[in-house]
Amino acid sequence: MSLTAALRRLPRELWLYAAATVFFGMASSIFDSTFNNFLDDRFMLSGFERSFLEFPREMPGFLTVFFSAALWFLPSRRMAAVAMLSCALGAALLGFYSPTYIIMVFWLFFYSLGQHLFLPLQQFIGMELAEKGKEGERLGQLNSLRNVAIILGSLLVFVGFRYLNFNFSTTFVLTSVSMVLAALMLFAMKPARSTKRPVFLRLHREYSLYYVLAILYGSRKQIFITFAPWVIVTVFNQPTQTLATLMTIGGVIGVLFQPILGKAIDRLGEKTVICMEAILLMLVCLGYGFVKFIFPEAVAFLLTCIFYLLDQILMSVNMARATYMKKIARYPEDIQPALTASVTIDHIFSIAVALLGGLIWNQFGFQYVFLLGMGIAAINLMAALRIRLPLAEAAPSLEAAKAGSPD
Repeated sequence: MSLTAALRRLPRELWLYAAATVFFGMASSIFDSTFNNFLDDRFMLSGFERSFLEFPREMPGFLTVFFSAALWFLPSRRMAAVAMLSCALGAALLGFYSPTYIIMVFWLFFYSLGQHLFLPLQQFIGMELAEKGKEGERLGQLNSLRNVAIILGSLLVFVGFRYLNFNFSTTFVLTSVSMVLAALMLFAMKPARSTKRPVFLRLHREYSLYYVLAILYGSRKQIFITFAPWVIVTVFNQPTQTLATLMTIGGVIGVLFQPILGKAIDRLGEKTVICMEAILLMLVCLGYGFVKFIFPEAVAFLLTCIFYLLDQILMSVNMARATYMKKIARYPEDIQPALTASVTIDHIFSIAVALLGGLIWNQFGFQYVFLLGMGIAAINLMAALRIRLPLAEAAPSLEAAKAGSPD
C-alpha cells in the first residue's frame, strides 16, 4: 500500500487530532522562543521578579486536578478545546494588554492554565485513538509530529525576527491564532462516549504505584529542566545559543526516536522501558556530575552535551507511565482523572526538588545535585521493578514480543 493510500485510510478523528497537535506544538514553540526576550524588553525584570514569575507559571500545574474537576461535565476533547482557548486568550492579552508586570502575570496564568490542563488530555486522547495494544506506538507518532511542529515554530520565529520585521505582538498573535485553530480541530472531533462521570478529586489505592512513578517523574523532570542547563551555562560557561542548538538537535532526534520508543513500549512492556530509562538516567546523572573532574575541558563539555541530548530523549518515556495507567485502570473513567492527578502530584515534587537542589548546589557543589538525581533514578528503578500488569493486558505484549523475534 502506498503512503498516500495509507494516509487516506486514517480515521477522521485521528486526522483532526493530528492537526490539533501540530497547531499546539507550533504555538507553544513560538511562545517559548520569544517569552523571555519579551520580559527583558518590556519589563527589565529584577532577579526577584523573574523568580516570582515561576510561581504563577507553575501554579496551574498544581491546580490542574481542581480545574479539571470543575469542568467534569465536559468530555475530554471538549475540555482540551477549552484549554486551547485559555492559552489563546492569555497569549493575545499578553501581547496587547500588558501595561504592568502584575497584569502580565495575570495573563500568563491563563496561558499556563491552558497548557497544564492539556498535558494529561494530550496522552488520554492519543490513547483513545489507538488500537488496543498499540497505545505506545500512537503516542510516539503524535509526539514525533509535535516535535516537527516545535521545530517549525522555532524556525518561523528565527526567520520572522531576522527577515520579516516581527515584533512580540506579532508572535503572540501567531501563538493565539494557532491555539484557536487547535481548539477548532478539537471541537470538530466527536466527543468520546462516556457511560459514567469521572471522579477527579480522589486518589485510588489500586493506582498507588502509578502515583509513585508520577512523583519520581516530577522529581526527575526538574533535574533536567533546571540543573542540566545550569551546568552547561555556568560550569562550562556556554552562551545561550548553545542550549538553543542542543534543544533543536534534540527535537530532530525526537522526531525519529519517538515512534521507535512508542513501539518499544508496546513490544517490550512498560516495566522494561521504565527500568531501562532509570538505568540510563543514573549514568547520565553520574556524567553530569563528574566528567568535569575526570576529562579535559573540551572532552567533558562534549560528553555533557551528549548526556543532555540523551536526557532530553529519556523525558519521552513518560508516555510509558500513561500507557501503564491505561492498562491497570479498573474502569475506563478512572484513566483521565488519574493522568490529571499525576500532573498535580509531579508539580508538587518538582518544585520541592528545585528548591532542595538549589540549596545543595550552593552549599556543597553542583555534583551533589546529580548524586540526588542518581538517587531518584535508583528509586525509580526499584519502583519500576514492582510493575505488574493484569494478565489480559500483559498477554498482548508477550505476543507482540514473540512476533518481533525470529523463530
